[in-house]
Order: sequence, then C-alpha cells, then structure tokens
Amino acid sequence: MSDIHGYVPGPAEGALVRKEGENWTLILVRKLRHSPQRVWAALTEPDRLKEWAPFDADGNLGSTGAVVRLTTVGAPKPVVTETVVTRADPPRLLEYSWGGNDLKWELEAVADGTRLTLWAVIDRRFISMGAAGWHICVDVLDRLLGGAPVGRIVAGDALEFEGWQRLNREYAAQFGVEAPSWSPLSGDES
Repeated sequence: MSDIHGYVPGPAEGALVRKEGENWTLILVRKLRHSPQRVWAALTEPDRLKEWAPFDADGNLGSTGAVVRLTTVGAPKPVVTETVVTRADPPRLLEYSWGGNDLKWELEAVADGTRLTLWAVIDRRFISMGAAGWHICVDVLDRLLGGAPVGRIVAGDALEFEGWQRLNREYAAQFGVEAPSWSPLSGDES
C-alpha cells in the first residue's frame, strides 16, 4: 500500500531518544495548525481518539485520577490496559500509561497553532517502530483536525503501509539501531 487516501508521510524528523536501560523514551515534537484546546479534545475524548490513536478509550482521559480502559487497535489478541490518568492540566499537560509504558503529552500555544511534544517510553528494540507509528498517528491527528481526515492508520494497516516502513528505516538510522521487522499476519517480530 503506497499511500492511504493521498496521505504520504514526510521524512523522519522532529524526534530524538533518551536512552535509559531497556526502555528508551521517544521524544517527538510536532507543530500542529490547531489551538491547544482542539488538540486537547482530540487527545482526551474517546470519540476523537478512535479516529487517529492506536487505542480506543472507554472514557475521557482529560482529568487527573480518571480510570480508563485502553484497548489496542488491531492487536492479534485483545490487549486491554486499565490506566489511571496521573496528570491532566487542560490544555497543557496529559500523563498516563498505556500497555505498561508511560506517555506524556505537552501542548504549547505558538503562533498559528500548537507545539505538541510527546514523550513515549518504548522498549529499545522497537523504538524505531514506535517513532514511525507515532509519527503517522500525529500526522493523521493533524489532518483530522484540519478537516481532511484520512482515517486511523495503525497496527497491520500501518505495517503494510510503505510510508511506515520507510519511517521505521529512517528512524532506526537516526537512532543508531537496527530496524526491526514485524509480520502483520503472524504478529511476530523477526
């Protein structure tokens, strides 16, 4: 699949890695053309998350202490994570865990939009895959908020997408790691 609804991701950029043991932190920075309030709603509201995020939420993530079940989309077997929102400071800061890994979203108002910074803890073996996946998710989010939705591109759809494959290789080269491969049919890494 070369593109999805005319969407082709740009080059791997705006990301760096903080290396700490087996789990590394991906730091992805993007400028979005939308207000922090609109971005916040897309990060926290279940109906909006299901249009771009790699998980569905059974509740709103927008308040500290909220308990929400996150269901990974497209996993070979259902993967459900119960998370507690550890920090929600609308529309600036959101922190919670997904699949045992911490996520932190920071939104900063800038001219013509929002600077979005994501910190995502990822097993070092899959850091380039995670960077490619979040790169695409944030692009899809930006297009959704801009009124040009392309639909969620996650799991097997992402893995079969040439843009994801290219980003995986580019991020691996930037981070100095070998790009892992993954068979979307078996769910096994190779």
